[in-house]
Amino acid sequence: MFGKKKEKQKEKLDEGFMKAEIARVDEDDVTVALDSQKEIDRKLNNSNTLKKYAELANVMFGMLKDYRKGIYKEVPWFTIATIAFAFLYILNPFDIMPDFVPGIGYIDDLAVLTFGLRFIQTDIHRYLDWKLEND
Repeated sequence: MFGKKKEKQKEKLDEGFMKAEIARVDEDDVTVALDSQKEIDRKLNNSNTLKKYAELANVMFGMLKDYRKGIYKEVPWFTIATIAFAFLYILNPFDIMPDFVPGIGYIDDLAVLTFGLRFIQTDIHRYLDWKLEND
């Protein structure tokens, strides 16, 4: 029984799941993600599994803020939605693998970040280039 449940959970967290959930993100979700920056930062920095993404999360928050202010427009909505979805997923303690499960609670959060970054890595690089040119 446990093996089947684990396999079913694994099936949920794939590229199709990610794209379907990202498609549901709206501007309100972006606002919630931005308003939750401190909590998301704390969660990233307090988890050994996610800590290596803390600096990258700062870049992603920067992109969301610059997008929201209207000063960075060269980004597809899919990228903004991917960042918001990843942050909101991390924020949710009761996701596919609840965060309070010792040793493995953040594995699904790590998977969502990894999938999301794979989708948007080119846009992250473009944003960083833009920041260098405009700072």
